[in-house]
Amino acid sequence: MTVAYSKGFLKEYKKLPQSVQEKFHQRLKLFVQDASHPLLRDHSVDLAYPGWRSINVTGDYRVLYQGVGDTVMMFMKIGTHSELYG
Repeated sequence: MTVAYSKGFLKEYKKLPQSVQEKFHQRLKLFVQDASHPLLRDHSVDLAYPGWRSINVTGDYRVLYQGVGDTVMMFMKIGTHSELYG
């Protein structure tokens, strides 16, 4: 699996507190090793973002992503639950 990042994701990521950035990298490693790991709580967010999925970074922070082809996961957004689903 390959992970790619949208420009919007990278812009949002740079604004995050250092502790959340570090937690994101831990979750990213886990995601690459086992995308269905229970800690990630991977689930569809079709109602708000058709075709996208969400994984947990912390209790409140989420990453939204979508599959591009069979092997690329494009990370689209990162933020708190209220920022993403407001």
